[in-house]
Amino acid sequence: MAEEMSVANKEKLVSDLKVVISDTEELLRATAGAAGEKVGDLRERLAIRLRDAKERVVDLEVALVEKSKAAARATDDFVHEEPWKAVGVAAAVGLALGVLIGRR
Repeated sequence: MAEEMSVANKEKLVSDLKVVISDTEELLRATAGAAGEKVGDLRERLAIRLRDAKERVVDLEVALVEKSKAAARATDDFVHEEPWKAVGVAAAVGLALGVLIGRR
């Protein structure tokens, strides 16, 4: 369960980073006509950091996909190796959900 929360948090982080990257790109486009040495230097630094951030987001997404696929493979392996345990777990979860829904 903790692993699922970690993946969800990482997915949220990737989403948030994409928004920041998009906003930064928009800022760079909006200040394209601005003159001045300081503005030019700032734009160059932002462009470099933006490129680095994009690379990190791509790496993080790849890692998340790989981790998700590994979890799916592990679950599939478990179900094939221990089908009755998997059925028992599914039945227990279904019963628990039924009891929770029935209380409403």
